[in-house]
Amino acid sequence: MAYYIGVDVGGTNIACGIVDDDCNITARSKVKTNPRGRDGAPPSYEEVLGEIKEAVRAACGEAGISPSDAHSIGIGCPGTCNSESGVVEYSNNLGFLNVPLRADVEKEFGVSVYLENDANAAAFGEFVAGAAKGSNSAVVITLGTGVGSGIIVNGKIYRGANFAGGELGHTVIVMDGLPCTCGRKGCFEAYSSAMGLVRMTAQASELNPDSILANMIRQDGKVSARTAYNAMKQGDAVGKAVTEQYVKYLSCGIANAINIFQPDILCIGGGVCNEGDTLLVPLRAAVAEQIYSKNSAKNTEIVICSLGNDAGIIGAAMLFKG
Repeated sequence: MAYYIGVDVGGTNIACGIVDDDCNITARSKVKTNPRGRDGAPPSYEEVLGEIKEAVRAACGEAGISPSDAHSIGIGCPGTCNSESGVVEYSNNLGFLNVPLRADVEKEFGVSVYLENDANAAAFGEFVAGAAKGSNSAVVITLGTGVGSGIIVNGKIYRGANFAGGELGHTVIVMDGLPCTCGRKGCFEAYSSAMGLVRMTAQASELNPDSILANMIRQDGKVSARTAYNAMKQGDAVGKAVTEQYVKYLSCGIANAINIFQPDILCIGGGVCNEGDTLLVPLRAAVAEQIYSKNSAKNTEIVICSLGNDAGIIGAAMLFKG
């Protein structure tokens, strides 16, 4: 049996897994990404590269294999990753600018290395082994701190002409709306990320201090992406209003994606998706009202991602196929 190494590079942790032919993770490791470098600045490329190497060796040690025994190493990294040259052209999260990540990892371990944007790698993981398995084309959207997305067309990752394609989070759903970290106003990410839901929840609490929602926040001492849903389940009208507004924004961005790509399946992931049908049922209904193809015999299926945090590792490990 062949083994494939998948590396998911994050701003907090670097996760690595040994993946078999059936896309099972047989061993894994996790190394903390040093948040500050030696001089107090963001970690240098050399530091992060060293942490990637450490994670690969640790996972291989857990599996009882050598890195050179693997068929290949796949790396999912934040930012614009040129999958042809193997260069991370820009990553604002990590402070990378034109770093030769593929060449440096290949030099260290002597096996073929594949490089991809982390959201694309996670989407490919869902495509080969998760909720989108068996489809031909898929869109995968992750509702986290931002809105990450990956697009699979005819079994291949869509990267765009400059390897920066698929950034659905930075399409506008509210003209001249809230500022986004990308510099635009009204982005899908500003409204539909977990942080967008947290912001709406906090604002509703301030405006309605006597609500169940506000009382929950006072008791918990914090606001989460699930606070409004928890309040709604207790019959709180304010919590219900927040969740309905959130679904309105989310459905707009998802309908846009469907109208552009018409994929077989669209998968959503992230902590708020733990709500299951409480989120999915009204979301599907709202999207159905907005899609151009509503009278088609076949429409995009909307489901929840199934691999969780393992999607990035599995997708990276299988990049040689994408």
